[in-house]
Amino acid sequence: MVENTAMDKEERQLERFVREHGEDGATFAPTNVEEAIGGSFVETDEIESIQDRVRNWLDVPRPVHIVGPTGCGKTALALSIAAARDQPVVWVNGDELIDTGSLVGEHAGKAQYKERDNFVRGVMKKKSIIRDRWVDNPLSVAVQNGATLVYNEFSRTKPAAHNVLLSVFEEGVLDRPGQRGEKRIVEVDPEFRAIFTSNSTEYAGVHRPQDALLDRFIGVHLDYYERDTEIEIVAARIDDLDEDTIEEVVDIVRDLRDRLELHVGTRAAVMIAEGLVAFGEDELVEVCVDVLGSKAESFEDVEEIRDEIEDVAS
Repeated sequence: MVENTAMDKEERQLERFVREHGEDGATFAPTNVEEAIGGSFVETDEIESIQDRVRNWLDVPRPVHIVGPTGCGKTALALSIAAARDQPVVWVNGDELIDTGSLVGEHAGKAQYKERDNFVRGVMKKKSIIRDRWVDNPLSVAVQNGATLVYNEFSRTKPAAHNVLLSVFEEGVLDRPGQRGEKRIVEVDPEFRAIFTSNSTEYAGVHRPQDALLDRFIGVHLDYYERDTEIEIVAARIDDLDEDTIEEVVDIVRDLRDRLELHVGTRAAVMIAEGLVAFGEDELVEVCVDVLGSKAESFEDVEEIRDEIEDVAS
């Protein structure tokens, strides 16, 4: 009993020492939504309708999976909804390298605390306590703090990493492999919510999530926004182009979307408008080629893109 009490005291001392020196693992600050979006967020009737739909499902509460083509505004939409909840926002960007530990947490080396006891004159006692240092990763931080988890590019992560989400949405607990004892299981804060975004399954590098997870998700599928909405989005990002030029850029992008076997999103319209500010409006064709050429696999593909752009822009 005495030994256990001493160990408990040492644990508390170690935790206090680590906390005071800023080495605890929970260093995930709430995401700055405005910076993540890249500026102010445009809200039209079309966008507000989608926002309301997602918010209502979050209030149920259910996790929402926003799916759509690249460049259609999924990420900005998710972040705008998360910001409106007035809760911390925790961000995850999916990729092939993410595993369960990347989401939940893992041991990151050792933490050491040294204690010197000079209570008795002439007698110096030294004691070192070494413990594994656990680092909470985004999912742990989000569920414990009632945050809104925005998991971008969800389907780019291998499905096995997401098994840990099943208990979160079914039982309301997070099982943290690698932790021990009482710290392994964490109860999910009632304010916790989750929004996932994914490209459509026809994209390269996209994994289909497990059916067990999809059964628990609400799926909101998007297409590219209507013309008026795209014009407002571009105008909100670009200050140095007149309205007629912005409308021309959006119309060109929408025409190319139908002509090319490429995904030409609203993001492409913003980039073309940025290019016109930098190079001048006389360089419209070349700017369009540069922006869309990143999707080409060969010089011949670029020339085909150029032909379509010249035809549309003439």
